[in-house]
Amino acid sequence: MKRAWVLLALIVVLLAAVATAGYAWAFPSEGFYQRGGDILDDWEICRTTACGKDGFYQITDTGFRPVIAFESLGEEADLAYSLGEQIAAKYPDPLRRAEAVFHFVRDRVEYTSDIDTFGSDEFAQNADELATTIVEDGGGEGDCEDMSVLLAVMYKAAGFRSAIVLLSGHTAVLVYLPDYNQARAFFDLAGEPGWVWAEATGRNNPLGWAPGEYLDMEIPAYEILAEVPAYEIPAGAAAPLTPPPASTIAFAGTGEGAASPPPYLFFIVIGLLWCLSLFRRRRRR
Repeated sequence: MKRAWVLLALIVVLLAAVATAGYAWAFPSEGFYQRGGDILDDWEICRTTACGKDGFYQITDTGFRPVIAFESLGEEADLAYSLGEQIAAKYPDPLRRAEAVFHFVRDRVEYTSDIDTFGSDEFAQNADELATTIVEDGGGEGDCEDMSVLLAVMYKAAGFRSAIVLLSGHTAVLVYLPDYNQARAFFDLAGEPGWVWAEATGRNNPLGWAPGEYLDMEIPAYEILAEVPAYEIPAGAAAPLTPPPASTIAFAGTGEGAASPPPYLFFIVIGLLWCLSLFRRRRRR
């Protein structure tokens, strides 16, 4: 009888450990699987690295493509897209609508590191995963790429053009709002002015605020489309992981300046810095 009680106690302890272990234990039932030291989803997108052809941002030396956003757009549109549509229906004025989308993400997502949230140096959530947590729990946790992907998807659903920008160890969103006079600066994207910075990682950040150091530099950007690019995706297959095209460059202001270095240099430097920062975090553990 005593052995039975000991065995029962061990089972209870194991079940409690599984229940509190977080996403690492939930991966198999949620369509995630491990490959080496990385976690991939059923689109074959690696959630634990931004770099490479299967990384969630597909960072290479020629560009980047935030492929994880496509999991919540087009035919895959779900909760995050629905939330954007609801805000669009509530706010017919485009400027108030843009602020409402921004405030939804800024005010409901607490900035936390991946190591604190998932126990991993890097783990990217797609827009629907973070949106589900917000709806079910009243708020969510995430870092810059989680907030940026959710914000970009919701902006598309609310009727705006949006783009994700990539910096060294950081990412944010541009939204096309040429009439928004509250912006600190307008950004020019592929020769088109009128893009406004959306930085949701700070609770006091207003829409249109941008860190001063980003106003004097050229930044790789990728405009998010409302549907997956036109390639065939067999039923049940992964997202198309083709090499990303050369991304465009965003910069503040529209005046003529000095000749810029070739865009691929920006991608090489930013990609290397992003990957090196992740490597250093892993070595410190």
